[in-house]
Formats: sequence, structure tokens, C-alpha cells
Amino acid sequence: MGALSKVVRVFDTYPFSRGLLSYTIIFPSSCLIQQTLAGNTWETYDWKRVFRFWIYGTFFLAPVGYGYVKIMSKWLPNSDLRSNIKRVIVDQTTYSPLMTGAFFGGMSLLEGKDLKGAKEEIEKKFLPTYKVGIFFWPVLQTINFAWVPEKNRVPYVSACSLVWCCFLSYMHQLRMKNQEKQSVEMNREAIGN
Repeated sequence: MGALSKVVRVFDTYPFSRGLLSYTIIFPSSCLIQQTLAGNTWETYDWKRVFRFWIYGTFFLAPVGYGYVKIMSKWLPNSDLRSNIKRVIVDQTTYSPLMTGAFFGGMSLLEGKDLKGAKEEIEKKFLPTYKVGIFFWPVLQTINFAWVPEKNRVPYVSACSLVWCCFLSYMHQLRMKNQEKQSVEMNREAIGN
């Protein structure tokens, strides 16, 4: 038996492993892609940030995504249009806002901020990010629920998350740049007084 067939057998035996592996690879990769697009190089990558993306994707999103797919499949087992519309509505009104808030709050906590700092991060970034997501995720989730087999739904979403995570990483980096800019301006004002 070849190595590939053993891997396939593990994925078939333990379906959670598909999503775990995909998020373990895709989340830190998206952070690296975003940093590369921002002009960083091997020497200037924020490796701590990449590590935080890995922790978040592997230990939070993979298990939560797996559980969510299982619940949705049991709640709405059919793949007809009506069920898919219900899934997308539930996804956009429950899971998506929770995961958006969890991302900004979770990443803030992983950066060492306290709960107040995490709450502030969510308040600043949630609405603009959710507004973009409302146009991004419904189409992808409709495809997911209509044509992707259940065992591949978490890896499919994690693959779509590559693009989404680049956007989230951009939003997160934008906040950090704004904080640096505000700090510089406050220092200039303090020196000027």
C-alpha cells in the first residue's frame, strides 16, 4: 500500500483530520501571503503573527468548523435549493458573525492583549469585515452546501478561507499600522508641548 493511499485511508477513517490539516496549512500560509503582498521578505516576516494564525486555525477554527458542518448536515440533511438557502441564511446570521468576532478577539488575546483590548478590536473591525463577508461567503457557502460532499466541506471552506484570511490579515495589519501612526502623532504632540 502506497503512502498516498494510507493518507487517504486516514482521512476517510478520521474525517476531522481533513479539516485540521487544511486549516493547519492554510491559515499560516494566508498570513505569509498577505505579508508578502505588503512587501515583507523572509527576513522581515512577522513570524510570531504567522504562529498566531497557525494556533488559531489549528486549535480553534478546525474543530469549530468541523462541529458546525456536522450540525448543519444533521439539521438540514437535504441538498435541495430550499435547504441550501436556509443553510446560507443561518451561516450568515450566526456562524459568520461569531467567527468574525472570534477572529479579531482571539488574535488580540494571542497577541497578549487583555479582554478589554480584544473587545475594542472586535468593535473596530467587526462591522467593516462583516460587510465584506456578506458578499464573499454566501456564494461560496451555496456552492459548498449544494455540491461539495460533507466529508470535504471543511477543507473546501478552509481553501476559500485562504483568500478570506489574506483579507482578515490585511484588516488586522491595517489596525496595527493605524495604532503606530497614532502613537507617532501622540509622541510628536507631546514633544511639541
